[in-house]
Amino acid sequence: MKDDSHIVSRNQPCHDEDGCASSDAMQVYSDGHGYCFSCEKHFKASELSGDDEILDLETFTKGKSNAQSDFERTTTFGPIQGRDRGFRERHITKQVATFFGVKSVEQTPGGRILEHWYPYFNEEGEVSSYKVRKMPKDFRSEPSGVSPTELFGQRLFPSGGKRLIITEGELDTLAVAQALYDQYGRFYAVVSLPAGTGSAKKSLSSQVKYLRSFEEVVLMFDQDEQGQKATDVACKIIGADKVKIASMPENDPSDVLVKHGWKKLMQCVWDAEPWQPASIISVEDLWESLESYSEIESVSYPPCLQGLNEKSKGMRRGEITLFTSGTGSGKSTMMREIMFHLLNATDDTKIGIVSLEESPAETARRLSGLAINRNPAKDEIPLEELKVGFDEVFGKGRVVILNHEDCKLGADIIDSLEWMALSGCTHLFLDHITLLTSEGFDGLQGNEAQDKAMNSLNRMVKRRNVWLGLVSHLRKMGESGKSFEDGVLASLDDIRGSGSIKQISYDIFAFARNLNAEGSDTRNTIKLAVLKCRYTGLTGPAGKATYDYHTGRLNYSGTKDAIGVVDTEDELIVDI
Repeated sequence: MKDDSHIVSRNQPCHDEDGCASSDAMQVYSDGHGYCFSCEKHFKASELSGDDEILDLETFTKGKSNAQSDFERTTTFGPIQGRDRGFRERHITKQVATFFGVKSVEQTPGGRILEHWYPYFNEEGEVSSYKVRKMPKDFRSEPSGVSPTELFGQRLFPSGGKRLIITEGELDTLAVAQALYDQYGRFYAVVSLPAGTGSAKKSLSSQVKYLRSFEEVVLMFDQDEQGQKATDVACKIIGADKVKIASMPENDPSDVLVKHGWKKLMQCVWDAEPWQPASIISVEDLWESLESYSEIESVSYPPCLQGLNEKSKGMRRGEITLFTSGTGSGKSTMMREIMFHLLNATDDTKIGIVSLEESPAETARRLSGLAINRNPAKDEIPLEELKVGFDEVFGKGRVVILNHEDCKLGADIIDSLEWMALSGCTHLFLDHITLLTSEGFDGLQGNEAQDKAMNSLNRMVKRRNVWLGLVSHLRKMGESGKSFEDGVLASLDDIRGSGSIKQISYDIFAFARNLNAEGSDTRNTIKLAVLKCRYTGLTGPAGKATYDYHTGRLNYSGTKDAIGVVDTEDELIVDI
């Protein structure tokens, strides 16, 4: 018998389900059959078209595309073109695709799929629009601009069932439906979001009555960040009493079906667990945290700030400590004492310094002076002597200083602090928050800029597990009407700027020095107070420190109980 068939399509993927991996070795002939030159297998027309559908190539050989020849459906917006078939490469049979009304546009008959057409219906049960997926993953709507009013597949499943499964995309819905059909031989309720995670809130909110009519709702969104966010949104809309969350070994159900088979995909459904917000800790996790609990590790403040140690129990990583006082009252001096103490009290602590009111050279000069007990502000220290102090402070590579003159104020400074943390710095210093946001922050100004900056700093401190010593200025005048430069201790309400500065800070320490006192002893005495301590809850007076002008050092001189018992002469009034 003479074979009059001829080649109508070359370089097609092999349809062998047993392992031929060729993507271009098969040819399709005009009578519908195919032959793979890689595995040397013949395929009947019914095998190529899927599920015993006989492919009519007559119109194709006359120059009409297969997409046009297979079907034309008239909808409320006009004719569309495509074909009923399964997606062999995604393990989706024609039966499942047809049930959901999904059509395919092919490059050649039985060949590579160019587009998937997913139907969406109106309230009258008519197709109102299609979501078109141009392979591999480019989406559009037909007609353009029409937004679905329902979930994909919703029309097929009446409300009030036992279980509803929701996926992120239409192809994932087909995958889950395929697994259910493979196990039970029938279709169960599976739907998807109409436009991915971005549509979760709007589309689910509009269908709350339908969703809650089911006894159980299983969410099978993608296992990425966006999928997890959409899961939280969906759970809050549907309700924790209904929702279960499926975990998957791949990113989405479609990949699970292809890589692991329908049994594994079904196991993911059956193993779905009740939703629990990330902020809620289970009893089991709570007990484990108690078993492993230990006191938070802290580093003490230097001896000159002994009162702060007694009330706050030192510096803890993951926290922001705020230092505040009037102009010239000793904030920078105290910060340098803490820096120097960290380098001497520990063997491996690395510190990062951002001092926006002095140059890196001045910071290095002052710290070097502390190491040799010489005050550079009082005496001109010979370079060879200063070098001894410099080597002690900086010689081991444990100090990083930002040259802020080369940085733009705002977010760039915080990025620099985070880089310091990533480079090994466990204790950071920023002097000061007011200047940091003086030019705005991320397009914001004033208190909004400070709010944004404080939240960014707090996230960075938590993310990198570092301690941050932060300097903040006070208002020009205290609530008492007296100047802070007269030795008045500030209250929380005296801190300049946004309320977030005092709300986000874990500890807040205030200092006061009478710059106008007649005697030098009084002028060089700094009073300390704890305005806030989240860790211990202790507040109030925290002793005194005396500044030695000759050495540039601070010495603790407090004679009172740092817990709060003070003598009448030095009584401090602190607003809590």
